[in-house]
Amino acid sequence: MPETTQNTPATRPAPAGPAPDAAAPPGPSPRRRSRPDRAPWGWYLAWTWLGAVVLAAVFAPLLPLWDPDVPDYANVFGGITPQHWLGGDTLGRDTFARVVFGARASLLVGLCAVVLGAVVGGTLGMLAGYFGGRTERVLAWLTDVVLAFPGLVLIIALVAILGASLTNLVIGLAVLSVPTFIRLSRAATLVVAQREFVTAARAYGCSPLRIIVREIAPNVVLPVAAYGFIMVGVFIVVEGSLSFLGLGIPPPTPSWGGMIAAGRTELLTFPHISLFPAAVMFLTVLSINYVGERTRKRFEVKESNL
Repeated sequence: MPETTQNTPATRPAPAGPAPDAAAPPGPSPRRRSRPDRAPWGWYLAWTWLGAVVLAAVFAPLLPLWDPDVPDYANVFGGITPQHWLGGDTLGRDTFARVVFGARASLLVGLCAVVLGAVVGGTLGMLAGYFGGRTERVLAWLTDVVLAFPGLVLIIALVAILGASLTNLVIGLAVLSVPTFIRLSRAATLVVAQREFVTAARAYGCSPLRIIVREIAPNVVLPVAAYGFIMVGVFIVVEGSLSFLGLGIPPPTPSWGGMIAAGRTELLTFPHISLFPAAVMFLTVLSINYVGERTRKRFEVKESNL
């Protein structure tokens, strides 16, 4: 019987060269490489607008502007002209000059109230978070009392008793912001107090004051400052609202809220009197909120209940 042979396919010899490393992870595909985290265009627009507003407010007396407090009866309800870029108000005063000088009052109220509230509230919050016990309970009770009282009513009562002025307005807004900064700084202190460098400082025998000032405060100031930036925009709106009600900065000092209130009776016939300061306030607060929110997310600390 003839012997049958099975046809088998010929095997190719392995190519010469080093074998591929099977344990090496595959490299990232060029199409899937993540782009670097770049700030969006809104970030640059917001900072550009804020920089322009701050520079105009700081150097307002040096700019070639009309006197914001001198009436010009030939320009009463005046429109936009080459001499008056934003027209005139109910007394003929230059609207552009008053918007620029009004930025000084609005920014001053927002910044001073936030700085004062952040310093007082941040200090009390660090003390409550570090020491705890009776100190924390007393501060918690004071915080609940202030938060339970309507903020607008508190400011109206303060202005009614002490009178409408820039100083009284700053003090009232700072008092309202203290409880919020207490809670924020206390939450950040509870997190930082568990870190190794704080434990090492205690082991070396450092005093509580030195630990709070040298170790805890530099790490708490960043989230507090980021949140305070947002509060500046909130206080600018509050100042405008109070000035609109006649409880803010008294005339003839220009402020954005006062300018909006001055043109409310002529809103249908001459809307530019209130429209321009309202638009500037809107863009300023929008820019502050946008920048502040992105900054706050970067330094966000999980807040615990006080």
